[in-house]
Amino acid sequence: MISVCIATYNGEKYLEEQLDSILPQLASQDELIISDDGSKDATLAIIKRYRAQDSRVKFFNGPGKGVIANFEFAINQSQGEFIFLADQDDVWQPEKVQITLEFFHTHPKIELVISDLVIVNEKLDVIEPSYFEYRNVKLGFLHNIVKNKYIGAGMAFRSELKTRILPIPAKVPMHDMWIGLIAAYGNKSALIAQPLTLYRRHSDNASEINTKASFYQQLKWRCAISYVLFKRIFLNS
Repeated sequence: MISVCIATYNGEKYLEEQLDSILPQLASQDELIISDDGSKDATLAIIKRYRAQDSRVKFFNGPGKGVIANFEFAINQSQGEFIFLADQDDVWQPEKVQITLEFFHTHPKIELVISDLVIVNEKLDVIEPSYFEYRNVKLGFLHNIVKNKYIGAGMAFRSELKTRILPIPAKVPMHDMWIGLIAAYGNKSALIAQPLTLYRRHSDNASEINTKASFYQQLKWRCAISYVLFKRIFLNS
């Protein structure tokens, strides 16, 4: 069984396209968890319609505390052996689930994988054919503390990782950075070079490809996440 976790907020413009790309890939016992953070547009109506047509769609009212807490809440509801994170405005390639599960089955010690993404614009025109190449994505604990490249839109992980990543500390810059670093510490993460997601960039994105934060702000983030990682990894081991 797999769980796909989506955190929504005012996502009416692209949500249907994303749901239509995910649901055909799911088996009858799988689940698509949607946690909404108080949308004011037609997002809830779209979710209601899909839920009425497909019992695999499970809706929850999110905590209303931002994207990190919303993803944390969605992950908490998941029941699957494998958990996929999905943004509300992307599009999954038809073979994403199959390729990811095959990778997990052939690499039983790997807890988390990140598959490559095609960076596209609002109309799905290609901006960059490979997120990995564009961002020089590499695995590694220290490397990604200094300059994070872990991306939730391409992320999937085994359910046993939940006990180590949850709860997500309030001071981390982003949920995907935290999850990726927890898995990376044990050298249990891997990359799938094939682009399996159309990663849509537009004016309303909740995250940035290249952060505009100042050096000082980035330094504060690194200090904060280093501290909470130390507490989680070493003091709880």
